[in-house]
Amino acid sequence: MKTVKAKISGFALCFLLVALSSIARSQGMGKIVRIGYLGGTTSNSEFNLERFRERLRELGYAEGRNLVIEVRHHQGNVDRLPELAAELVRLQCDVIVTNGTEAAETAKTMIRMIPVVMGFSADAVQRGIIADLAHPGGNITGLTDTGSEINGKRLELLKETVPKLSRVGLLWVRSYPGAEIPLKETETVARTLNLAIQSLEVKEPQDIEAAFQLASKNRLSALLVTSGGLFGFHRNRIIGLAQKSRLPATYDNNTYVQAGGLMSYTADRKEQFRRAAEYVDRILKGAKPAELPVERPRKFEFTVNLKAAKQIGLTIPPNVLARADRVIR
Repeated sequence: MKTVKAKISGFALCFLLVALSSIARSQGMGKIVRIGYLGGTTSNSEFNLERFRERLRELGYAEGRNLVIEVRHHQGNVDRLPELAAELVRLQCDVIVTNGTEAAETAKTMIRMIPVVMGFSADAVQRGIIADLAHPGGNITGLTDTGSEINGKRLELLKETVPKLSRVGLLWVRSYPGAEIPLKETETVARTLNLAIQSLEVKEPQDIEAAFQLASKNRLSALLVTSGGLFGFHRNRIIGLAQKSRLPATYDNNTYVQAGGLMSYTADRKEQFRRAAEYVDRILKGAKPAELPVERPRKFEFTVNLKAAKQIGLTIPPNVLARADRVIR
């Protein structure tokens, strides 16, 4: 009998130790956080996601332990964004992070109860995504880009880069939210620089080649490529056409330059997505999105690709190179 009781006591003790160990592990892990990521294209999001994950790790989150990130990309088909947003809502994400203006506007329309952090978007106040920078209201906060200033800077750099520049093509996509806004803003800035702007509108992917044909027909000297999920997906196609047309082009994202484009002037996306991770952390710890001021970019990057310049027979002036934050040789 004593032997049986001893065995039972041993089993009970063993069971208790296992249970305590399990509780300790559970407490160590804490709640598993689920973050949704609503973005454009896999290739353009790669660097942003890397920095976002990096900062989350520094803040104590680890995928597979206390964090799950659900990534959804529209891959150039922005009409899929509502469906993807609804999917992240069904997954009961704790916070949803958006990449790009189309994703932020979809979140404004589709996501009501879940906190949303913008990684970046066009001017979120101007687009009606938030009420005010200091007091965004609602469930959306995060980071937003500037307005006409940034396109003005791109035109200024383009003019310094291309001798005797007079006519610039503005490649823009109709499906981009508030698509006419950057066109009007750029035309206004262009006049102060004595530049003429030629509108090159794209509605569908097949319009991209036609836009470049029009640029060649009208003997445009350079090209300014604006934002848009469709352009992000067809990035390499646009870069290739610019090279074939021997058109110096400036882009709104340095991933274009890393992929072979000529130059870009843009907010530091890596820094923005590290900041987005900090917004997520604050919300998970109890902060309300409505009370977290939306930030404009703190840092900008000017990137130049000398290989791309050589391919189109362009020499980048020394004064322009001296201003570059990064030069790809």
